[in-house]
Amino acid sequence: MKRTLIKNLGKELGNEVTIKGWVDVARDQGKMAFFDFRDGTGKVQGVVFGKPDVLEIAKTLRPEWVVAVTGIVNERNDKNAKEFKEHEAQTGIRDFFIKDVELEITGFEILNKAETPVFEITESTQDTNEEVRLKNRYLDLRTERMQTNMRMRHNVAKLCRDYLDEQGFCELETPMLTKSTPEGARDYIVPSRLTPHNFYALPQSPQQYKQLLMSSGMERYFQFARCMRDEDLRGDRQPEFTQLDLEMSFVTEEEVMQMNEELLIKIVTELYPEKRIQQVPFPRIPYAEAMEKYGNDRPDIREDKDDPNLLAFAWIVDFPFFEKTADSDDPQAQGEWTFTHNPFSLSKPEHVGNLRNKENIADIIAAQYDITLNGYEIGGGSVRAHDPEVLRSILSILGHSDDKIEENFGHMLKALGSGTPPHGGIAWGFDRLMMILQNEKTIREVIAFPKNGEGREPMVESPSEISQTQLDELNLELKPLEKESE
Repeated sequence: MKRTLIKNLGKELGNEVTIKGWVDVARDQGKMAFFDFRDGTGKVQGVVFGKPDVLEIAKTLRPEWVVAVTGIVNERNDKNAKEFKEHEAQTGIRDFFIKDVELEITGFEILNKAETPVFEITESTQDTNEEVRLKNRYLDLRTERMQTNMRMRHNVAKLCRDYLDEQGFCELETPMLTKSTPEGARDYIVPSRLTPHNFYALPQSPQQYKQLLMSSGMERYFQFARCMRDEDLRGDRQPEFTQLDLEMSFVTEEEVMQMNEELLIKIVTELYPEKRIQQVPFPRIPYAEAMEKYGNDRPDIREDKDDPNLLAFAWIVDFPFFEKTADSDDPQAQGEWTFTHNPFSLSKPEHVGNLRNKENIADIIAAQYDITLNGYEIGGGSVRAHDPEVLRSILSILGHSDDKIEENFGHMLKALGSGTPPHGGIAWGFDRLMMILQNEKTIREVIAFPKNGEGREPMVESPSEISQTQLDELNLELKPLEKESE
């Protein structure tokens, strides 16, 4: 018999159907047996009575066994429906239980048995040891909370894709193996077998490639980009993460911000109706004001920080383009100039002359903008330097020699000089946004297979050693590890 999805059982009243999925709960009551079954679309109750041969099989079933269940769809009146809805509104966990019907079971087929899970699948694993959860992530992802997180992540991504498609954006992929350039955090490095002693870098972001797409005449690009940064970890940071990355030609700073604000409002109103945005339009807070009033550039401006469904978005604007680094020998002393966002930004129009002439550097204000939410930076972007001589000047201010500028950024300068339109864009920290929307404490709760706090994945035990044969193929030799001081 053809499989019927649990979510569609309401259309099959009085019919005999077959569902396929997992045993969620099994309750043996002697002459009767009750079950909750689940598949990827929902949960439903089933009952066996008056069929001794079927009941005999039913009594052998255990939670997490995979089964095909045949039964007649009957109407069910559930008095707890209101309570389910209230629970959903309070927790944000979508209720997958189909409460209007139940299955009068007429037959079973056991498709696969299961060992007893190391934790309860029917309960939230929020308080379960995280190492145990990550080691058994395929079980953890079966829980209702994690199913909700993953499915809502999909829903938000789909809404973004549909919206950006309507706005004329083209979804394009950029390389995962690229060149290491001095522009941000520490790179992850990949050795090249075919060109010994040469290395790829995994992308920290698609920054250069998305600007090259503007040089290519694409005009409007986006992608859900995988980004890798070898940096210290914390609850809202992973070695690999996802950005919603986009770039637009012929736009102003204001146009980029307005479009992104519209998209964020659309996400909340359509997919999270239980949540309230504190202020629309989003407030604009100059960087200097944020630092003076809140002590940081990602302020939590919620009126009620105890309200988990209150969303306080804010734009942080008017960033200084450059800042001094601390001297390594004297932390109180100032070192060289560094950028506050990235070296490919442009200044406000009135400061472009200072960029070109490398004058009044401390006073240059960038055409940069961050979007913050409840105390987190969830995105950042800028209008870019599309004139190659302006970019060359910026890199010179940052201390790069002419030779190094050509070596590391010559491809960008050449592309910008080929007739590149003015352009700007933004990148959202998609995992961070989902963490806040789902009322979670870390981004690991909204990533299917995250790394732990030490950058390891316990389930597959990575990173791991490689064989001597692989090392020889890559022309690599490992130095002995230094012994830890006792």
